[in-house]
Amino acid sequence: MTRSARARGILTAALLAVTAAGCTGSSGGGTGSGASDPSGAAHANETTRAGAAGGTAALEAARQKPDWKPCPPPTTAQSGSSGGAPGPDWECATLHAPLDYAKPRSRSNTIDIALIRAKATDQARRIGSLIFNFGGPGGSGITTLPAFAADYENLRTRYDLVSFDPRGVGRSSGVTCLDDGQLDAYYAADATPATPPEQKALVDRVTAYAAGCERRSGKVLPHVGTENSARDMDLMRQVLGDARLHYFGVSYGTELGGVYAHLFPDKVGRALFDGVVDPGADPVQSALGQTQGFQLALTNYMEACTRTSDNCPTEDQISALLRRLGKEPIPGGGGRDLTRSLATSGIAQSLYSKDFWDYLTEGIEDAENGDGRLLLSLGDAMNGRGQDGRYSTLQSSLNAITCADFAQRYTAAEIEPRVPAFRKASPVFGDFMAWSLTQCTGWPVKGAWRTPDVSAKGSAPILVVGNTGDPATPYEGAKRMAQELGPGVAAVLTFRGEGHGAYDSGNACVKGAVDAYLLNGTVPETDKICS
Repeated sequence: MTRSARARGILTAALLAVTAAGCTGSSGGGTGSGASDPSGAAHANETTRAGAAGGTAALEAARQKPDWKPCPPPTTAQSGSSGGAPGPDWECATLHAPLDYAKPRSRSNTIDIALIRAKATDQARRIGSLIFNFGGPGGSGITTLPAFAADYENLRTRYDLVSFDPRGVGRSSGVTCLDDGQLDAYYAADATPATPPEQKALVDRVTAYAAGCERRSGKVLPHVGTENSARDMDLMRQVLGDARLHYFGVSYGTELGGVYAHLFPDKVGRALFDGVVDPGADPVQSALGQTQGFQLALTNYMEACTRTSDNCPTEDQISALLRRLGKEPIPGGGGRDLTRSLATSGIAQSLYSKDFWDYLTEGIEDAENGDGRLLLSLGDAMNGRGQDGRYSTLQSSLNAITCADFAQRYTAAEIEPRVPAFRKASPVFGDFMAWSLTQCTGWPVKGAWRTPDVSAKGSAPILVVGNTGDPATPYEGAKRMAQELGPGVAAVLTFRGEGHGAYDSGNACVKGAVDAYLLNGTVPETDKICS
């Protein structure tokens, strides 16, 4: 499952289009976001931990001066469907980073990182830049930050709000693997094989997908890992003119933030980790934890639904619907069918936020009546498909970054014995999540680690926020992150809520504590709880 913070307004518009169409009738997957222009001279003596050659490359790159200009409209690679440009408050620039930090900088060893910012509104009290990563890995910060900007207006009083498309994402050499038609077929295909021939078919598809990534994006695949993105952020910090990195990381963005803190503990400023990835979990443990998390979120949704409606699905109904779709897909509109894989992705997508729970109820009811449009739209959102049928790099980037990071490569023979444990964790999501472990099968690049090192001795305090009802990054990940960062580094804030992440939930207690920390440096008391 992807672990990204979604642009709720964009998805809601797509869903409203579907529900509006439902009033007039209709015809008949992969899983898994004003700094003063510096001269660079003040940072000429900064170094990185990338080795002597990498340090030289970073030093040369740190002397650049971004050319901020009005932002162009987003590309298909960033959002699935190109749309209008951000408003006049936003400006964009390009950061030139070493493609390979282990080699001296040269024209052939450069990757362009797309940046976006909105300047602080109170320049007299400006702290610096606050850099956002919304997760995925694979989410475009260029499109996500403006979409969520209203949530961060208070932070903008004293920070320039800054985000970026990480290397391998969107406008920053976004990884592509298949064309749009091929991706439609790929995500619709059976992802829960029950027989050896079906298992072979799944592995063959995944292997062919990996080969497509190598053909289309082979140059960048070895260099899109999280450590290189962390080095990009430190370069960004220097170019933006900040002595320390102030950071807002969501979901996978917390893993990226943890790796940054490990590499550059003395450069950490005020850093928030929200919707926290468990840094000690390997891919099996992570997938199983997510399976449990989505099951918990599904249970919470069903319980909440029964308090307000008489038309709520049960777990048995949902499981039966998915089994039927596995045998006989239903029309999803536009000449496409809703398959079991797409429906499972759609159900999972709806659990990322309580805002989508009503859509889930309606979508399941529609599907039971033979109309798959709403669940298909939710599944498309999970997979990065726009309303015009074009795909962003969301899922291909997710694969590329995940497989550049993690060394584990699982075979069907290794996955099959684990399926019962996943099925026990969730009758709805278990099989789907277990077989998602084929994600890096046949990947052409070796992974860097078995789990990331996020130990950050000497770092400034980092605020770690965990949501007890989070489906994608279960609450236990926040506790583990705090432990792995090391003694005295993390302050943990617990949110007893629902959905992925906490800050954007609308909870005043969470927002107040986070804003006090980021704006005033006030670290919450130990084990503060918001509900």
